[in-house]
Order: sequence, then structure tokens, then C-alpha cells
Amino acid sequence: MVARNGPVTLDTWSSSDVDILERCNTPEAKRYVGGPETPEKLLDRHQRYLDKAIPGEIRMFRISCDGLGAGSIGYWERAWHGGLVYETGWAVVPDLQGRGIAGQAAALLIEVLLGERRHRYLHAFPASDNPASNAICRKLGFELMGECDFEYPPGNMMRSSDWRLDLQA
Repeated sequence: MVARNGPVTLDTWSSSDVDILERCNTPEAKRYVGGPETPEKLLDRHQRYLDKAIPGEIRMFRISCDGLGAGSIGYWERAWHGGLVYETGWAVVPDLQGRGIAGQAAALLIEVLLGERRHRYLHAFPASDNPASNAICRKLGFELMGECDFEYPPGNMMRSSDWRLDLQA
């Protein structure tokens, strides 16, 4: 276990966590990020999560709630407005959404990043019309920098909110 907040924990992504990607790959769960991925793309994503873990640069975590796999969250470096920042993103399996799990996991991720102190800012880029993810950013103290066009997944342009958290504040 990397971090805990009551029933919610973050664990390093493992080979057995591919089922979380599969359970999050529904039209409803992926409506803000271009729709479901093919099984091949899911396996590629899973392998990247396993292969590219470098603490301080890129890490993916399994979100667990009461010991059950509930979703994924991570951070990675991104060039943004002339500098390097952290970016984060999360997903919670559809049958567990609406319980505050993503917000608790994001708070835990912030704690992890505060310990690493590599970059000053953490950004999140939820779709502008995704009320739940935008509310998480607001609740955790991110500052809304504005809206931007954002490519995610590759080949899919979306209108996003640019939320920034100062990790040194």
C-alpha cells in the first residue's frame, strides 16, 4: 500500500489490475474521454502502466475501497506553457461512482506528490462538461486557470478545464 484514507487506498499498479481498465471501459464511464477503447488498446495501456513507473516522473495506482479494486489514478510529467508540470487523471468503476472515492484517491495522490517535490504544479484537465471531475478539483483546492482544447485520447480533441494546484503553497 502506498497511501490510505479510511477505506480508500492507493497501491502500485500490478499485473492483476487489468480488470479495472476493463470495468471502466463502458460507454457511460468513457463518455467524456472519447468513448470505450478496443481490447488491444486496453492491454497496451495496462502494459504502459506496468513498464513506465518511475517515481517522481510517472506512476499509476490502483484505487481500492474496502479492499476491492475501485479504479485508477496516476500522475505523469507534461510540458505545459513552457515548463514541466505534473498531470493527473482518474477513473472509478461505474458501480462505485458517486461515493467520493475519486476525490479521496486524488487527495491521497496529492500527498504522494507533496513528498516527491519535483514539480511545483499539478494539473488536471477534465472535460469542461464533466461536473463530477470538475467538482473534485474545486473541492481539493485546485485553481481554475480557464478552458483549453486538449487531445485525449490521441486523435480526439476535447474541451477541457485547466485546473492547477500549487504543490508548494
